[in-house]
Amino acid sequence: MDNLCLFQRHPATGLEDYFPIKPERVADVPKTRFKLRSGKTLSARRWQAAFSQDGILDIASVLRRIQRGGIHPSIKGVVWEFLLGCFDPNSTSGERNELRQRRREQFAAWKAECRKMVAIMGSAKYITAPIITDDGQPIEDPSRNSNSQDNNGAMSQTVAPLDKKAIQWKRCLHQIGLDVVRTDRTLIFYDNEANQSKLWDILAIYAWVDNDIGYVQGMSDICSPMVILLENEADAFWCFEHVMRRVRENFRCDTNFMGVQSQLTTLSQVIKVIDPNLHQHIEEVDGGEYLFAFRMLMVLFRREFSFVDSLYLWEVMWAMEYNPNLYASYWELSDPSAAVSQNGPIKINNKLLKQYGKYERAKMKGGSTDQKIALAVFLVASVLETKNKRFLKEAKGLDDVVRILGDMSGNLDAKKALNKALKVHRKYINKVKKL
Repeated sequence: MDNLCLFQRHPATGLEDYFPIKPERVADVPKTRFKLRSGKTLSARRWQAAFSQDGILDIASVLRRIQRGGIHPSIKGVVWEFLLGCFDPNSTSGERNELRQRRREQFAAWKAECRKMVAIMGSAKYITAPIITDDGQPIEDPSRNSNSQDNNGAMSQTVAPLDKKAIQWKRCLHQIGLDVVRTDRTLIFYDNEANQSKLWDILAIYAWVDNDIGYVQGMSDICSPMVILLENEADAFWCFEHVMRRVRENFRCDTNFMGVQSQLTTLSQVIKVIDPNLHQHIEEVDGGEYLFAFRMLMVLFRREFSFVDSLYLWEVMWAMEYNPNLYASYWELSDPSAAVSQNGPIKINNKLLKQYGKYERAKMKGGSTDQKIALAVFLVASVLETKNKRFLKEAKGLDDVVRILGDMSGNLDAKKALNKALKVHRKYINKVKKL
């Protein structure tokens, strides 16, 4: 049987029972708009019915459901694994179990490798203060190195010189810990120190494995839902790793450049095409680089929606972007930065076309002009265009743009925003064709 979501074993009647919020923080959390809708939301029963006797998934029927009403919380984790390309829907249950086991073994090997360098790994503790200097020398005050009063063993006893990769990795571990402390702190789930440690372990191991990107602030916001939804730490890691394949270039940074700037440039181009007056006004108030949208794209709107609504937004967005070649492309390419791409319109039969998400189908029909533009860019564009009149009337400077966007946080409807994003995409395609 495929892996079960963490909450599937704990039946509940309302969303608040799946993702309980601390009573004293309820007033600080945006209102949740997502509602479970019978006949529209993908339920556990519908999910199980979508598999053949051998375990092959009817992905077309699943995509239809998700795009209509999201996913029931009890099965979010296992469904996400398919949406993100962790598993091939055409694989059998046995094949997926074998792959899952291999991945768990690989994760265990990486974790053991990290534990040799930092003994606190896997101990239900985590580091919140630097453990080495910039040149790789150990800091001799272990009492400051973890979230626990019992800090013996935070550092390994190895005194051999560290290579550049190890120094870079150890230098980021305390920053991961500081971010873990701040991540989703309104949720009761993270009152449990073991859950915080699980989040730290996954982020630290990812930073070691993907040392080209390492760890950048914001990754904890993306990883946290996987930790909550998937009980097995290795499964949560691989789910996070597959999300990062989509967005990792946003986190690439050096002293002069942040990867997300590429998407901001694309956003600027989209607005210039669909709403030239708004684009001109944004340029006039010194917002032409669109840095005010940095956070939206960097952490996939986690701060603009409630926790539940952000999960709904992600899964519907991933369903809309779904490409049946996703798993095969990840399997064949060893470089996780590689992305699925198509060149020009593709002739495809209707049966196979149903295995693509709405946005991906529209891209295929639209040709090659927008193949590399993520749906998230059109989602931001739709938010900006929705408030066109207010921006033009009230925004006298960049601070006003930021203020107007801030007023929208927590007041956005994810379903309406996604539908608007698809309309903006169509508008963009039509206008580009006429240029």
